[in-house]
Amino acid sequence: MTIFLGLGIVGIVVLTLSLVFGNILEGLLGLGGLLDGWLSLPVVAGFVSMLGFTGVIVLGTSDAGAGAASAIGTVTGAAAGWLTWKLSRALIRDQTAATPRGSDLIGATGPVITAIPAEGYGEVLVRVAGQPVKLAAKSTMPVMRGTEIWVEAALSSTSVAVRPVER
Repeated sequence: MTIFLGLGIVGIVVLTLSLVFGNILEGLLGLGGLLDGWLSLPVVAGFVSMLGFTGVIVLGTSDAGAGAASAIGTVTGAAAGWLTWKLSRALIRDQTAATPRGSDLIGATGPVITAIPAEGYGEVLVRVAGQPVKLAAKSTMPVMRGTEIWVEAALSSTSVAVRPVER
């Protein structure tokens, strides 16, 4: 029973370390991408911990011997490893919407928050992907606070070239 309990505890410790330190642990061991998929640390840790804890449960609740506890533990450990692998694959494939790029700013409109001097910088508030974004703004002519602007170009990830909207 002590061996099974030790396996369960070691599996939980390895699982915790692999979740906290991620790929750093694999990098320190010099394994690179070798431990991907079925041999990833979370999958192996799930297998080992379920093998150990199931063995303890079988030995403690029945008259079955160590062989039966090992067999049942191996089956439940394999199931836990498979479930861990499937869940980790699902999480890896879970993608969010693409991050807006500078080209997405072109054509956006919004008000001037801080007046823009000629050939100087001020601030504007535009909506990108439905979210308000405050950006530094440059214009060839002075633009007063509150004036509606149109973004002509993205100068950087935080600044744009603008012109007043003509109505």
